[in-house]
Amino acid sequence: MDYFIVVALEMVRAVAWLVLLSAGLAIIFGMMRVINFAHGEFLMLGGYTVVTSTHAGVNEAVAILILAPLSVGLFGIIVERLVIRRLYGRILDSLLATWGLSMLMIGGVTLIFGNTVEGIASPFGGMAIGAYQVPIYNFVLIGFAALVLFGVWVVLKFTRAGLIARATMQNPAMAEALGVRTSWVYMATFGIGSGVTGLAGGLIAPVTGVVPTMGVNFVGQAFITVITGGAAVITGTLSSATLLGTISQATTFLAGPVYGDAALLLVALVLLRLLPQGITGRIFKRSL
Repeated sequence: MDYFIVVALEMVRAVAWLVLLSAGLAIIFGMMRVINFAHGEFLMLGGYTVVTSTHAGVNEAVAILILAPLSVGLFGIIVERLVIRRLYGRILDSLLATWGLSMLMIGGVTLIFGNTVEGIASPFGGMAIGAYQVPIYNFVLIGFAALVLFGVWVVLKFTRAGLIARATMQNPAMAEALGVRTSWVYMATFGIGSGVTGLAGGLIAPVTGVVPTMGVNFVGQAFITVITGGAAVITGTLSSATLLGTISQATTFLAGPVYGDAALLLVALVLLRLLPQGITGRIFKRSL
C-alpha cells in the first residue's frame, strides 16, 4: 500500500513539474502565438538568479518567490521591446530569433559562471511513508503548480487586465480602436509569461542544480506539453500535463526513465495526429 501511495505522489509531482515548466510558455504561445525557443534559457536564468542570490546571503524563499520571477520578467520585457515586437505574426522568424537568443544566453552565462553545476540544498528534508522516503519539497512544487494555474485563471477571468489581454489577443484592431494600447498589452503579457518561467526556474533549482545548458533538458517537455494542450492557457496546460505526466511517470516506474521519456513523446505524437489543434482545440473549446 505504501508503494502505491508513493507512486501516486510521484505521478502528481510529474504533472506539477510539467505545469511549472510549461506555464510561462503557455501564456506567451497560447495568447500571443509567439514561439519562444529561448524558454529553457529563461528557466536557466531564474535558476541562476536563485543560486547567486542565496550565495550572496539572500533568503532562499525571497530569491525563489520574488527575485527570480522579477528579474526574468524584466529581462522578458527588454527582449519583447528589442526583438519580439518586430516579429508578431511571423512565427518562423520569431522561432529563429529566439533560437539565436538562446545560444547567446548560453554563451553569456557560460562565460560568466563557467560550465559547472551550481546549486542550493533542497529545503525541508524528507518524510517517511512506510518504508519509503519522499522529499517534502515535492509537495511545495505541487502546491505552486496549482497556485500558478489558479492565479492565471483568476487574472484572466475576473480582472480588467485579463479582459483587456484576452480582447487584444482575439481582435487587436478592435481593441486598438477602443483605446487599448495593444503594444503595452503585448509587452506586459510577454513579461508576465517570462516572470512565471523565472519562478519555475527558481523552484526547480534546488532539485536539478543549475548549469548554462540546463534549458535544453526542459524546453522539449515544455513545448510538447503546450502544443499538445492547444490554445487554451489553463485547460490546455492542465489537461496535457496530467495526461503526459501520468503516463510518463507510470512508464518510468515500470521500465525506467528512458522509456518514460519515450512514452511521453509517443503519446504526444499520437495526440497531435488525432488532434492537430491540441486537446482544447477539439475537446475543451472556448475554455481559458
